[in-house]
Amino acid sequence: MRAVPVTDRIHWVGAIDWNLRDFHGYDTPRGTTYNAYLVQGADKIALVDTVKTPFVPELLERITTLVPLERIDYIVVNHIEPDHNSGMRLVAEACPNAKLVASAGGVRGIAEYHGADIDVAAVGATDSIDLGGTTLRFMPMPMVHWPDSMFTYCPEQCCLMPNDAFGQHLASSARFADEVGLDLAM
Repeated sequence: MRAVPVTDRIHWVGAIDWNLRDFHGYDTPRGTTYNAYLVQGADKIALVDTVKTPFVPELLERITTLVPLERIDYIVVNHIEPDHNSGMRLVAEACPNAKLVASAGGVRGIAEYHGADIDVAAVGATDSIDLGGTTLRFMPMPMVHWPDSMFTYCPEQCCLMPNDAFGQHLASSARFADEVGLDLAM
C-alpha cells in the first residue's frame, strides 16, 4: 500500500496489523492500524508518530514514495506507548536529519523506553513548528490515555493528529471512517 493523501500537505504513512487479536486484554478480531502522518511544508517536513517495531519497514517504504528519509526535519512523538511506537528509535536512525519532539512527559518516557541517549526536545501548548506555510501546533492531553499524550494540529490543513484518542482497532485498506461503513466504524 502506498501513502494515502489526507490533505494536499498531509499523507497517512502508517501501518496495518492484520493479525493483532489481543490489545491489553481486549479482543481485536479485526486487527489494528498504527497511524502515522507525513506533513510537508514548503521548507520542512515532519513525520507525526511512528509505528510498532515489526512495521517500521512498511512505514519507511510509504515515506520514501513521497520523500527521501534524509529530507525529514522533525519526528513528532504524540505518544510513547511501545505497543504502537516501539519502532521510534529505528525510524529516528533512518531519518538522520530529523529532530525529535515530544511533550515533557514524552521526553521522560522516551528516555525510559528507548534510552537516555536519544535527543528529544520538549514542546507544549505554546509551541509550534513552521514547516513553511504549514504549521504544527501542540496540545498536551495528559491522561487522555497516558501522561505523555499530546495532539498535533495543523491549522492550515484543518487536520488533527490525535494519537490514540478517537481510535479504534480495525485493520482495513480503507483509511477513513466513511469508507468502511458505520457498522464497522462505530
